Amino acid sequence: MSNTLRLFRSLEEVAGQCSASAVTIGNFDGVHIGHQQILRRVVELADRHGWTPAAVTFDPHPLAVLAPERCPPLLSNLEQRAQWMEELGIQVLLILPFTHDLAAWSPQQFTERVLYRALGAQAVFVGDNFRFGCNQQGDAKLLAELGAQYGFTVVAVPAVTYRGLRVSSTAIRELLKAGEVGLAWRMLGRPYTLRGVVLPGQGLGRLLTVPTLNLAVDHQLLPARGVYVTCTRDLIQSVSWHSVTNIGVRPTFGGGHLTVETHLIDQQLAAAPARLEISFLYRLREEREFPDAEALKRQIDQDISRARRYFRRLEKWRRA
Repeated sequence: MSNTLRLFRSLEEVAGQCSASAVTIGNFDGVHIGHQQILRRVVELADRHGWTPAAVTFDPHPLAVLAPERCPPLLSNLEQRAQWMEELGIQVLLILPFTHDLAAWSPQQFTERVLYRALGAQAVFVGDNFRFGCNQQGDAKLLAELGAQYGFTVVAVPAVTYRGLRVSSTAIRELLKAGEVGLAWRMLGRPYTLRGVVLPGQGLGRLLTVPTLNLAVDHQLLPARGVYVTCTRDLIQSVSWHSVTNIGVRPTFGGGHLTVETHLIDQQLAAAPARLEISFLYRLREEREFPDAEALKRQIDQDISRARRYFRRLEKWRRA
């Protein structure tokens, strides 16, 4: 059975593609370890019965349509979510355009049109706090009742906890806002990443401190201002480097708008990459103002030395 992911962006596109499936539904922002547990169970059951493992998600985030002022900054984009789902074995991803019309569907309409008719659901896995349908009228209990009507079973999967904390996209956002990228890594099951295009900078780093690449981020949540040990990857060439990344306003140079600047450790590139992905491993310190560029450069040199030690320890741990 092929593990290649097929993406569909409407019920019309996916119609007839799944005669029988195991399905899960959600926003899956970040595809954290709780999401991963559900997705693995979908794949395992589908493999056991010869069904198609499928997932249903929404674009944009429902709150972006229903309450834009409450819509959170996202942990991931659709490209990342699709990649991670494919790695877990999902073969069909239905991305439903979230509109006011879709928001008005009753739980029964959603169940019949999406799960029963479009995907041929035989089993549906959801989180224990799952809500769906107009005004979130439906929950896992109602879905199970509808499943009995339409011929599929429903499994409500309990939340995953880490160090006593419930793993959720909301919890991970709060950790990142506090700069707790290590704990966010544990909840995500991978380091938190930012993706975006490389912008031309003002050249201050190259002239006064260290050369950096400046990232224009793709509408994702930025971790707290500060300096981080990171890995930086060229998304076009698929080459990675150890790096130190600053998120901040450069107060030593008078401040300004928030920037994401990454310095590649022990690397000099002939040309800047077009698109980067930065993975956040460890927070070194808060951003702060220095009396002059020379004092800032001394601190950056210390940051780089600490980052080198971090990577040496990480390599030693991986070999153990």
